[in-house]
Amino acid sequence: MSDLRKIAVIGNYLPRRCGLATFTTDLCDAIAGHMEDEADNLLAVAMDDIAEGYGYPDRVKFQVRANVPSDYLCAADFLNLHRFDVAILQHEFGIFGGSYGAHIIHMLKNLRMPVITTLHTVLENPTEEQRKITRELASYSEALVVMAHKARSLLMEVYDIDDGKIVYIPHGIPDVKPDSSGTFSRQLGLEGRRILLTFGLLSPGKGIEGMINAMPAILERHPDAVFIILGETHPHIKMEHGDSYRQSLFQQVRRLGLKESVLFHNRFVDIETLTKYINAADVYVSPYLNKEQIVSGTLAYAMGLGAAIVATPYWYAEELLADGRGITVPFGNVETMAKEICSLLANDKKRQAICKKAYTMGRSMVWEEVGKDYIALADEALKRTKDRPIPQITERSDARIIYELPDVNLQHLRVMTDDTGILQHAKYSMADRHHGYCVDDNARALIVAGMHYSLFQDKSVIPLIQTYLSFMHHAFSPETGRFRNFMSYERIWLEDAGSEDSQARSIWGLGVAVKYAPNASIRNMAASLFLEGLNAMETFTAPRSWAFGILGLHAYMEVFGGDANARRLRQDLAEKLFDLFAKCSSKDWPWCEETVTYANAKIPHALILAGQWIPDPEMHKTGLLALEWLLERQTAPEGHLSIIGNADWHNRDGRSATFDQQPIEVMCLIEACAEAFRSTGDIKWMEEAKRSLGWFLGRNDLGEQVCDLETGGCCDGIEAIGVNANQGAESTLSWLISLLTMYEIMGDEVLVER
Repeated sequence: MSDLRKIAVIGNYLPRRCGLATFTTDLCDAIAGHMEDEADNLLAVAMDDIAEGYGYPDRVKFQVRANVPSDYLCAADFLNLHRFDVAILQHEFGIFGGSYGAHIIHMLKNLRMPVITTLHTVLENPTEEQRKITRELASYSEALVVMAHKARSLLMEVYDIDDGKIVYIPHGIPDVKPDSSGTFSRQLGLEGRRILLTFGLLSPGKGIEGMINAMPAILERHPDAVFIILGETHPHIKMEHGDSYRQSLFQQVRRLGLKESVLFHNRFVDIETLTKYINAADVYVSPYLNKEQIVSGTLAYAMGLGAAIVATPYWYAEELLADGRGITVPFGNVETMAKEICSLLANDKKRQAICKKAYTMGRSMVWEEVGKDYIALADEALKRTKDRPIPQITERSDARIIYELPDVNLQHLRVMTDDTGILQHAKYSMADRHHGYCVDDNARALIVAGMHYSLFQDKSVIPLIQTYLSFMHHAFSPETGRFRNFMSYERIWLEDAGSEDSQARSIWGLGVAVKYAPNASIRNMAASLFLEGLNAMETFTAPRSWAFGILGLHAYMEVFGGDANARRLRQDLAEKLFDLFAKCSSKDWPWCEETVTYANAKIPHALILAGQWIPDPEMHKTGLLALEWLLERQTAPEGHLSIIGNADWHNRDGRSATFDQQPIEVMCLIEACAEAFRSTGDIKWMEEAKRSLGWFLGRNDLGEQVCDLETGGCCDGIEAIGVNANQGAESTLSWLISLLTMYEIMGDEVLVER
């Protein structure tokens, strides 16, 4: 008798609109049909990609914000508390937070039950990070479910995963009989037309343009043909680009004079409506452009309902349509696509034979059978683990470190920001209007808002991004090519040009804005301003301005990597910085100046980045050694961080100021440690970043908390007489950048092989 009673399914869930949400919902329904008291014993854990979440049905008992690491551990605790027997995870790299979705590994490490993982993507040429994530999934799963036999061979050959851990269960389909009555065609107003259909969330890469280009040739032989493109624009595409992709297809249709023959049905349909569309179609078209497509729910549905299919030869199509169950045509071959579709429209006998074979094959794929397969696999996994420990239980302490990260609170950032920009100073936690604004702080605020949007997809920060970017646009003087820095509260500029450092910080902020822009309009504005301000960097002589410039160039080139001038400048600046070390450093003073002053870790940070780009191993090594030295010089005998104060800096003769310690120094250390960790994979840099963050939380010379978790602000540093209680912009932004950086790299920690 089976001991299996309670199952949890983890993945996206309807009404979130994506293929994986549909799959997870249908799988839960299929499993529920084979369970007793399913309302109490089957639940879903849903992944949210928007801050407000979705209006889920009662089955969803827990929601995980994709980019909030602690949510993954809370979800694990929730499932453990309610003693679920088995968890079934739906895996796609893009739905989880962290580098390549690494946050999900933290959940798996904390689950006290066997896990079955369904892989919706298996890549033939993964990045090293993707390969590690997949192997981690395998190590914490009792079974990996694949929906194509090709995926099994890839897991064995590319990922070195044992065949015994891999189980084939087909993609489920609704159990609906073919209907050739033509009723739905009449409802669509297409009675007597030959319907060609494709469906799914609209996005580039699905080959729709090619099919539209094939329509003139099809219409020459079958003037009654009509091509229906069914589906909304993918929510993520629409969020970033609006409906520009759909509009480009509209324009293509108009140029070709196909307005009456290509129809856009712009809606997300339920299964009942979808099956009506498929039954009404004479030919279903799946013209994907990516050969490595290992599964397609839309193709599975169409084949299972007995549609005549013409598809490009992506892996899943080759497998599903083999043995006469459909037709494949070469990628990008519009002529052959048109020819094969015409042959099916002209030969009902051939088309019906394909439909019959497809429908017969689909009987083994109906959700009722798939649900049975998952129940059987879950039962087997539970039996196998009954008398042996589950591997992840022994690693709980490693994952719990995420709980040390406080929530990101932007309350004080908003308090300090008006419709001009972020104010520079504060009295306690209130903005001090006796002082005005500066471009330095608005550049840093732009970084905070961009990082926050990238991590949490929180649309409420977009107006903040626009405010800070607008301030920087106003700060730039086309006549001088320089950013002005200080503005009074009355909006009067107090100088014609800022310092080299403020110009370079502006370049840094704008580069990050390009990288993290929530839409094309903001990205274009930031890139334009970035390029205008870049020219002045050519003649700068301050080392920190070079370092800030390198960081901005790095971020900018993550989007515009082909910019030859930017590539040249980043190398020039990096070599200038590196040359300073050759001239000034020694074994006991591995530094580029005679005095260690301010924003110090930005210099090794820039060398670590540039050493990877060029590449220059010695430059990279020099950056790591300088960072290590800075950390050693700023470590108290008790082991906590003791920052070099700006009262008198730190001289080569050994004299070092203890106060005033500034949050910006800690921020620079954390960012540099994060890059050192990314570039080396050495866990010691992660530990140093965590130790540095502790300075804000009370692990410092005074033993007092510097950040204010209630307001979201940060005090203006540590003085000999205590913590400076004013929560100014620079300090608050330093705290927020530090915390957001930790959120960014925490997901990367699971990629390190210990």
